[in-house]
Amino acid sequence: MSASLRPAVRPAGAGDRVDPRGQRFAATLTTVVLATALVTIGTTFATVLIGLQLVIFAVGVLAGPARTPYAQLFARLVRPRIGAPEETEDARPPRFAQAVGAVFALAGLGASLAGLTVVAAVAVGFALAAALLNAATGFCLGCEMYLLVRRAAPQRA
Repeated sequence: MSASLRPAVRPAGAGDRVDPRGQRFAATLTTVVLATALVTIGTTFATVLIGLQLVIFAVGVLAGPARTPYAQLFARLVRPRIGAPEETEDARPPRFAQAVGAVFALAGLGASLAGLTVVAAVAVGFALAAALLNAATGFCLGCEMYLLVRRAAPQRA
């Protein structure tokens, strides 16, 4: 991957940036919510959880990943104990990842509301797999998709 397409890493405080530790924290909470939804799929509780996660993804897309409820929890409860990050990352790849998550959550919610339990389970399962991968390893699948899309899109002059 070329250096120009990697998520930029800069000193903390530069531009629209996110703390990568906060992104991992958010992925962990997303994993818990989606795993619970998957285990309870077919119930009203699962539908509510999927809907709540969809709202959180939508906030991440519309306002930015640093403004989600999960990011706010991290900023208030975790970051004061561990200190500011040495480096931050570009917020665009995580924002794109939130959009991908929102698509799967929307599909899962629609399927759940329609009583299509298997389809809902598959959609939630895909979002869960991506969140778990990020939470466990720090590898953001949606962020990597963003970089691939950027690489494939024609560059503006």
